Amino acid sequence: MAKQISAQEAAALVKDGMTIMVGGFLSVGGPNEVMHAIAESGVKDLTLICNDGGQPKLEHGVHELIHNGQIKKMYATHIGINPEVGQKMNDGSMEVILVPQGSMAEKIRSGGYGLGGVLTPTGLGTPVGEEAGKPVYEINGKEYLFEEPLRADIAFCYGTQVDKFGNVRFHGTTRNFNVVMATAADTVVMQADEIVDMIDPDDVVVQGILVDYVVDGGAK
Repeated sequence: MAKQISAQEAAALVKDGMTIMVGGFLSVGGPNEVMHAIAESGVKDLTLICNDGGQPKLEHGVHELIHNGQIKKMYATHIGINPEVGQKMNDGSMEVILVPQGSMAEKIRSGGYGLGGVLTPTGLGTPVGEEAGKPVYEINGKEYLFEEPLRADIAFCYGTQVDKFGNVRFHGTTRNFNVVMATAADTVVMQADEIVDMIDPDDVVVQGILVDYVVDGGAK
């Protein structure tokens, strides 16, 4: 059974220098209240694995950590919505590693499923490929880049509904990176719009065995 904790207690799990994964797509389906608590905690030198840098126009979200200078290194699929990411990348105050979105998902899946990595043609001949030092293998006459797995110390994810056992249901596209990230971290924290007694097994997308902590994202 997953333990219910506050956003502040979730933030206290994060220590300086940790690697964290954060679900969401431009903050949609993201654990935004927990991100706000981490931003207020003052923890620093984090490595962030996230689809993007969030939306600065929103009150809470991963963009707060970036603005505060709490992120030392970031893996992302695109950064254009948050101009501060590009500024920090260019001035050297934050290392940014850009990864094609499909490759990012597969790298995380490899980390979660115990695989040694993924071979993909995506990125061949580009700065995210050989120029980044990634090995190239030829298989059956076709070249592939080797992408290493990604894992984190803690994954902060989101669910529309989470039950007391940690099972998760999603509404629409909010599942995004949350599903695969829940498999690829030592500790998984799930922020929920609503906590219920039990979710119909047919509606469960992330099984409770993967979830360590649940945060009530609707609590004020």
